[in-house]
Amino acid sequence: MNLAVAASTSTALLLFCRRRLFFPSRLKALILSSYSSRLNCMPTSTSAEGPLSESKLEKRNPNSQPWLIVGLGNPGKRFSGTRHNVGFEMVDTIAEAEGISMSSVSFKALFGKGFIGEVPVILAKPQTFMNLSGESVGAIVSYYKIPLKQVLVIFDDMDLPFAKLRLLPKGGHGGHNGMRSVIDRLKGSRDFPRLRIGIGRPPGRMDPASYVLRPFNREERAELDFTLQNGLEAVRILVLGDFNRSATFVNSAKPLQQFK
Repeated sequence: MNLAVAASTSTALLLFCRRRLFFPSRLKALILSSYSSRLNCMPTSTSAEGPLSESKLEKRNPNSQPWLIVGLGNPGKRFSGTRHNVGFEMVDTIAEAEGISMSSVSFKALFGKGFIGEVPVILAKPQTFMNLSGESVGAIVSYYKIPLKQVLVIFDDMDLPFAKLRLLPKGGHGGHNGMRSVIDRLKGSRDFPRLRIGIGRPPGRMDPASYVLRPFNREERAELDFTLQNGLEAVRILVLGDFNRSATFVNSAKPLQQFK
């Protein structure tokens, strides 16, 4: 593992430890020690000014195209904390870490603007319900004229083991109705990156539709929170200009159990 990837792993662990008081103190000390030696290697957090106008988005780097980062999910308390909403949770994690307010509603989505480093980003959580997510994504892409190579869609994937991440430069919908809608509204194009978050297969003969709306137990919650911090670092690396390094970080990330 190279220094940048190791540093990103340390950051994810550190952030996770700060949120989880039950995390073993011996491991926390080890992580803090590792992190302190790499502090200067990490991407920095960004402005906490909340929703930004287009002019504010341009101030840091007027030549930089914004990234659109979309998390897929279903709106409403009924679906909060369920497997089908891990895309929403990933966007919330990014927004919190980068100081981006998600309080405005635009393009049928909860919507926020800010920066990762010097790069302007737009965060969106479509409120159309999962199967119509493309209505929101397509409208944002069209309005801001965002190149598809800078549209990252984050969603749940039953074909990946629970809490496993996978970053791909392009691909199909894989049977995911939210992604099917996004591809349809992008005129059939599949040439945009996507971050898949594994939720695992349903146990026994459980109906997949019921499984994706199932909440997490305590152990799963801890594992997912850890994975979301890894996802945050992967997104930072990607947006700051290095897809290959971001993919390497994702593929080399260790599960939480290996640190216990």
